[in-house]
Amino acid sequence: MSVNKKAFEGVVTPMVTPFTADGAIDRQALQRLVDHLVDGGVNGIFLMGTTGEGASMPVAMQHELIRLAAEYIAGRTKLFVHVADSCLERSIELGKFAAECGADYAVAALPYYFSLTQEEIVAYYTRLADNLSLPLFLYNIPAQTKMMISVASVKALAVHPNIIGMKDSSGNGTYFNTLLAEIKPEHPDFAIMVGPDEMLASTMALGGNGGVNSGSNIFPHLYVELFKAVKASDSARISKLQAIVMKVSTLIYSVDNTPVSFMKGLKAAMASLGLIQNCVMPPLHPATEKASSTIAANTAAIRNLIDEVL
Repeated sequence: MSVNKKAFEGVVTPMVTPFTADGAIDRQALQRLVDHLVDGGVNGIFLMGTTGEGASMPVAMQHELIRLAAEYIAGRTKLFVHVADSCLERSIELGKFAAECGADYAVAALPYYFSLTQEEIVAYYTRLADNLSLPLFLYNIPAQTKMMISVASVKALAVHPNIIGMKDSSGNGTYFNTLLAEIKPEHPDFAIMVGPDEMLASTMALGGNGGVNSGSNIFPHLYVELFKAVKASDSARISKLQAIVMKVSTLIYSVDNTPVSFMKGLKAAMASLGLIQNCVMPPLHPATEKASSTIAANTAAIRNLIDEVL
């Protein structure tokens, strides 16, 4: 069993990182965004994941973001920090810095570049967990790492006292259901969270612990209320809220037809609401003006739908 007697659950926002036009962290927007998410009731804020463009940031900027976010959150919700790097020692150093700043959890995707065997994956996470004071969440995101963490590997790692959960962003429902079936009976306190927004309700219905949902950057209440509706088994409300979640996917994430259109759509939508500037870090470009205009109109329409339901 892991150190926690009850699995973490809820909606965690993989927060976008607000930048200025000259590539610095937009501190005013960061404070505004943190308040927006906390007021929206999210159970955690996750820094420097895919949505947060952590892989594009220099180390000094990563440190600045962790320090500022911890200061702005001020204990009002849980703070998750992505410590993934191609170098294990840099991951350990980042995890130690996050702990010093007051983070609650570390999260780590697999190191990119080299393809690993499952034995190497288990050894990697074991060594990382052994060297971190923060509880660690595994992060399965094969679209970016080009590797899957097998169910057997997750099962082996779940016995580690400092590995307390997992974020699965594979989008593979069979894999997620197998995780639940294989791991939950022996480790009910191991949190299994889903990445894709569209799968929050369906995975929770089978025993998942919630989601790390990008759309909660824009509409935190929507995802928090969907989580609550599933917990309350309110099928009518689930149906209404799920329909809106699907509109976020089609009308915001999919408009800018590029490989990371979901993140570009998020930033365009949030800029249209005055939360952040529509700026991304190199090597990415923001959504085109045409796509951003469409996304802004769609965001306003979705917000009206949410107001009607909530």
